[in-house]
Amino acid sequence: MRMAETSSIEDAEVAKMKPITCTRCGTVMGPKQQKSHRYTASGLDNVVLVGVDVRTCPNCGNESVAIPRISELHKKLAQAVAEQAEKLVPGEVRFLRKYLGWSGVDFARYAGVTPETVSRWENGAHVMGPVSERLLRLCALKMDPVDDYSVLGKMATEEPQAREIRLTITTEWKAAG
Repeated sequence: MRMAETSSIEDAEVAKMKPITCTRCGTVMGPKQQKSHRYTASGLDNVVLVGVDVRTCPNCGNESVAIPRISELHKKLAQAVAEQAEKLVPGEVRFLRKYLGWSGVDFARYAGVTPETVSRWENGAHVMGPVSERLLRLCALKMDPVDDYSVLGKMATEEPQAREIRLTITTEWKAAG
């Protein structure tokens, strides 16, 4: 008896929902189907999501894809790109930089290069050197994406100079100011 009540409540909720319409032609979209989807919105053309919910317009063929937990997806994608044995291609450099939340200028500061150099890496005009590539891979694997940009403003831009570092010991070593 209780099962029938639940079913009728669920049916009533479904009946209240507005049908999903095609953004291209306005036709009611077909039912959800689990399919594979080429995920080019990541900026990479070689990513395929398997088993995502896809609705197809019966009129024009337009597809609507539901991608759950996008932050988690991007983290796993960044991990896969950073851990691959092959050299990074320009789109992968751009993806990892954007995943980290860095502008081209931010990344240039971290890598010790000009913003133009970062642009050349990302458009394929120059190949990224091995040291910069290791830095980008390591950052993608070990750092959380930036959501506080204040640290970038603190980076020194003038010529480096040695400064005194003072440490004190009590029960453990501590920075002394």
